[in-house]
Formats: sequence, structure tokens, C-alpha cells
Amino acid sequence: MDAGVIILAGGKSSRMGQNKALLPINGLANIERIKNQLASTFENIILVTNDKEKYRFLNIPTVSDNYQNKGPLAGIEAGLSASNNDVNIVVACDMPFVSDEIAQFLVQESEGFDAVIPVINGKQHPLFAVYKKTVLSEVTECIQSDQLRLKHLLQRMKVNYISEEKLLNKEIDNIEQVFYNMNHPSEYEEAKKLAEK
Repeated sequence: MDAGVIILAGGKSSRMGQNKALLPINGLANIERIKNQLASTFENIILVTNDKEKYRFLNIPTVSDNYQNKGPLAGIEAGLSASNNDVNIVVACDMPFVSDEIAQFLVQESEGFDAVIPVINGKQHPLFAVYKKTVLSEVTECIQSDQLRLKHLLQRMKVNYISEEKLLNKEIDNIEQVFYNMNHPSEYEEAKKLAEK
């Protein structure tokens, strides 16, 4: 599929107390699960990390933030800067059950929009979403003006918000699980149980 993937290796993982990306689930580091799930469909995968050595085992191109300590926006900026694709799936490292099927659907829904953001149970998921490379200047402006929340970026763009109903119409299973993210140790324990089922 003619779209890239940008995996954000994340920041300090302060709530988890350890690096979320490297936590093992069913014998694989969480970030490796994400890469493997998306690599079956998407050839061009970039990892954004400020610790390249730690992720060498993934054997994918890595880039570092151009703006330090600016949160996920800096990761999106670095990934879009490095990507050769006009359309990019951005995914956070704390989502162990991402689906290449949903990623493909989001890409298909991106024509005529700057971004495609899923909305599940009323909650936006801007870190398993599509961003066009053309929004790079908007991302940079947000960072430089210290508007670091993703909602600041979304307000500047033409966004296609994809409802749960639309995904259900595609008969995609386990939607809530796909958008499960883990920030606390209890959520990691729950993810391990879900992965075993």
C-alpha cells in the first residue's frame, strides 16, 4: 500500500515506570508487535526515537526528534520530515493491538483531507491516525509557537473523523481492543491477558 508508517517510540513512560515500547507481550517487545502487524501491509516504516541503539533490533530506519522535549508533536514532525510518503500512518508505541486492516481503511479515507482521526466511544485517537506530509509546516508552527497539544494541530487542519460506526460497517472486529493503550502497570497486565486470548 502506498503509505508510510511512523512509529513513535515515546517519551519518559513516567506513569508506567519503565519503557512501554520494550515491554514484552507474548514473547515480543510491544514495539516489535506493532511493527510486525503493520509490516505485512506497509513497506516503508520509520521509527522515531532519541535512543537509536535500543531499537536497532527492529532493523528499520530510525530518526530522532528535531525538537527536544516537545512531546508527540515532535515525533510526528520528525517522522513526516523523514518520510518519502505523502500519506502516513502515525502510531504510538503503547498500542499493542494495532490493526493493519484499520490502518488500510484510514489511508483509504484520507483523500481530500489533511488527517484521518478515529473516534472510539467519543474519544479521539490522534496517535493511531493518518497525517499527510503536506501538514508538516503546520506541525512545525505548532511546535515553534509552543502549542504542543495535538488538538492545537487538528484545529488547523481539514480532518476526517472516523466514527466507530463506520469501522463497524467494515465488519472490523475487536475495535476497542485495537485502540487499547497502556500507560499504567495495571493496563500492561491487562494487555498481556488480552494477548493470550
